[in-house]
Amino acid sequence: MIHSAAWLAWLVTAVVALSATRNPSYLLLILACIAGVARSLRLSADAPALPLSLARLALLIIFTSALFNLVTAHFGQTVLFRLPAGIPLLGGPYTLEALVYGVINGLVLAGFLGAFTVLTMALPTHALIRLIPRAFYPIAVVISIAVAFVPATLSQFQQIREAQLVRGHRVRGLRDWLPLFMPLLVGGMERAFQLAEAMTARGFGTLGAEATSGHGRLQASSAISSRWLLVLGLVALLAGLLLRLMWGQAGIGMAGIALGAGLIVAALWLQGRNVKRTVYRTQRWTGRDWVVAAGVTVTFAGYVLFPRISSVSLGYSPYPTLSLPPFDPIIALATLGLAAPAAVLWQARRKKQNGPLG
Repeated sequence: MIHSAAWLAWLVTAVVALSATRNPSYLLLILACIAGVARSLRLSADAPALPLSLARLALLIIFTSALFNLVTAHFGQTVLFRLPAGIPLLGGPYTLEALVYGVINGLVLAGFLGAFTVLTMALPTHALIRLIPRAFYPIAVVISIAVAFVPATLSQFQQIREAQLVRGHRVRGLRDWLPLFMPLLVGGMERAFQLAEAMTARGFGTLGAEATSGHGRLQASSAISSRWLLVLGLVALLAGLLLRLMWGQAGIGMAGIALGAGLIVAALWLQGRNVKRTVYRTQRWTGRDWVVAAGVTVTFAGYVLFPRISSVSLGYSPYPTLSLPPFDPIIALATLGLAAPAAVLWQARRKKQNGPLG
């Protein structure tokens, strides 16, 4: 329903927004947008059911982070209680500021978990693998094999267990697992050999006759050019980060970061041209995708492209004394751009329920 590239842009923007702020007001708003998108996907018939409750897992992460920071960080002026200083690591004051900072870190971790969970809910496995650049096609093949290995192994284990139960086998101790483990190991080896033979028969990893032809030499030249572009892009990216973070040159640093990112993307695109890939069904970019792209663009601009507006409001620390976090309505409105997929999915679901007109 929504293009894979639009979902990837949404994920990147959500990660950037979560990484750019420690203000709990904006973090709660980001989490609300992610939860709204997740709920819209759950109401969709195409979204798979989650094995665990995302809300409960997020609460567990926040509680664990708050407890860990409360126990290990003995800073702040609002002391809740004290333990004797002679106790290693645990001794000292337990402050409200440390507890709040742990909650903030937990909100960030829960946001990361929610954003990646939404991506896995929105896109099937083959769509996620197709997001890998063509320059990394061996990695894509390995990931596809690894993803398919787990369900195949679980299915084979269930079949072996049912067959052994029919024969009267019961698991009572450690030795009783051997009749289940050995057939599973042998079956896994057989599948590995069959997969290797199939990949060899299809010529995976071989250069072929084109390597010695003019087309092969052109591919080799393109590969060398892409490697130089990648090296220059990494150097420019590192120089931009150093100029921005170490020497305080924000404008020149951002220019270096943008140049490095552009060179890296160009290198990946140039290297990917040498890889032949067939697609059975192509995705079309529709108006819904433009809505999602516009929403994430607004959010990205609010958190990254306008640092003079957002730098003061995004930065927040409860130390040394707890205070109310600042709140900027412009950043809050920009954050709502992350809810664009929820609005698109809700509108599509509403049209599907009402049926075609006329």
